[in-house]
Amino acid sequence: MNAVLRARGISVQMAGRRVLDGIDLDLRAGEMLVLVGPNGAGKSTLLAVLAGDRAPVSGSVELDGATLESWPVAERARRRSVLMQSNEVSFPFVAGDVVRMGRAPWRRRPEADRDDAAVAEAIAAGEVERFAARPVTGLSGGERARVAFARAYAQECRIALLDEPTASLDIRHQHRVLDRTRRRAEAGGAAIVVLHDLGLAAAYGDRVALLDGGRLAAVGTPRDVFDPELLSRVYRHPIDVVEGPRGSLIVLADSRPGDAAAAGRSRATDPAGTEPAPTEERIA
Repeated sequence: MNAVLRARGISVQMAGRRVLDGIDLDLRAGEMLVLVGPNGAGKSTLLAVLAGDRAPVSGSVELDGATLESWPVAERARRRSVLMQSNEVSFPFVAGDVVRMGRAPWRRRPEADRDDAAVAEAIAAGEVERFAARPVTGLSGGERARVAFARAYAQECRIALLDEPTASLDIRHQHRVLDRTRRRAEAGGAAIVVLHDLGLAAAYGDRVALLDGGRLAAVGTPRDVFDPELLSRVYRHPIDVVEGPRGSLIVLADSRPGDAAAAGRSRATDPAGTEPAPTEERIA
């Protein structure tokens, strides 16, 4: 399958510390690729490099077969939408107008004829209708997150780069945002999404890239990557992976991390439960 976004040898240094070290990664047409890893692993930095918002000290990024820097900024904005962690709007713009800002790259182009329809679809995707006429400064954190997602969705780019789009969202809207993102990818687009909830990553990711200390620890399907021993080592916390009732993977963190015996044990390979089960909670 063709790569629509390709990174080779990406390294980034900040304050004398190498935060990314030789990253090779492809985003394939039609897929949703999820970046996971502990705090400080380099997920947001990698996404910023892929978006063209941060320059690496070495390595290169190709977008649709051409180097990222060769694309004019305006054309780049028409090919990929970006939702970063810091998406605060400090002025009291009306929420619906903030969503419409996502159409800016298409101004004075034939695609601008779709502005009203694209904004309406984005408002529906983020379920922003109820507060579309309210200033964003008066919205809750979750409502502002939905407005930010809707703005990126309204941009209607083939490639979506989303950094923790489910942060601050309730369960319904976490799944809605990821479902709408995956549908766009399956319809001929592609998406890279940074997530902390490994259960959501397992449910929605076609592939998962696990980062640890600025390096790729593993890349593959959720079943390939979500090995209990590997996750326990990377997150430095006992993690279990079990089979869900519908065949999905459920990732659990031991709520008693001092119990080292629980680390890396998967009940997917011990269905009879012959060992005492640790007290567990879903990891996010």
